[in-house]
Amino acid sequence: MLTFETKVWENDWEYVLKNNYIDKMIANCNYKFDRKHIIINNIKNRKEVEKHCEIKIKEGIIDDFYCVEDYSDKVLDFFEIDINSFKGGYIYSIAELLGIYLCKTEFLLHFSSDSYLKKNNYNWIEEGIKIMQNNPDIIVANPTWNKKYAEAKLESSGEINNFFVGTGFSDQCYLIKNDDFRKNIYNEKNKLSERYPEYGGELFEKRVDSFMKNNNKLRITHKNDYYISKNFPQKNSFLNKIIGKNIIKNRL
Repeated sequence: MLTFETKVWENDWEYVLKNNYIDKMIANCNYKFDRKHIIINNIKNRKEVEKHCEIKIKEGIIDDFYCVEDYSDKVLDFFEIDINSFKGGYIYSIAELLGIYLCKTEFLLHFSSDSYLKKNNYNWIEEGIKIMQNNPDIIVANPTWNKKYAEAKLESSGEINNFFVGTGFSDQCYLIKNDDFRKNIYNEKNKLSERYPEYGGELFEKRVDSFMKNNNKLRITHKNDYYISKNFPQKNSFLNKIIGKNIIKNRL
C-alpha cells in the first residue's frame, strides 16, 4: 500500500548512505512500508553511490534505487512537461516526478534527504491514508513542519480529526495517493503560488500548489506529529567527523 522514498545528490549522498541516517529516517516513521526506494540525482560518481545503495539493499533497509538520468526523458513525456518550462527548476523537480512515475504502491511517502520525522506518537500516516481514502479532494497529508503548529493552524481553513486542513504544498515531506499525481497536473499556474523561491523557477512543488489551488484540492497537516527540515552542513573538517556521525546523532 505505501512506499517510503527519499532522494540523494552529490552534496548529501554520503551523509544519507554511509552511516545509519536513512535507517533512522525510516525507523522514525514507525510504519511497516511495503516498498522503500531512493532516487539518485546530480552526482559525480554514479558507481560509488550505487555501491552504497546496494549495501542498504543487502541490509534490508531499502528495496530499490533509481537514477534520474535513466528515466528523465520518459518521465517528462509521461507528464507532458517541456523541460524548458522549468526555468531553472528542473534539478529541483525531476527526482520527485520520477518517484511518482515509478511508485508501485497506492500511496507514496516522500521525504527530502534533509527532512526527517522527529515524532510519531499519533500514527499520522495511517490516519492520513484513511482520510484521503474517504475524501477525494484531500490529496496530500504531512506532519507539521519544524514544530510550527501555530503557523500550520494559521494557514489552515478548517480541521478534520487530528489534522488542520489547508491548500499548501511542500516537497520537504508529502504523503500522497499516487494515482492523483500520475496525471497531467503539472502545467497549471496560480498567482498565489508565486510565493515559492524565485531561484527554483517553475519547480515541482510550485506546480503542485498551483494545481491544488486551481482545482480546490486540499492538504491535511497533523496537529501533533512533526518533521524537521534542516540543511546538511558543507563538508569539511575530516568530512564532518567521518560523514557526520555526530550530526546524525544530534539530528535523529
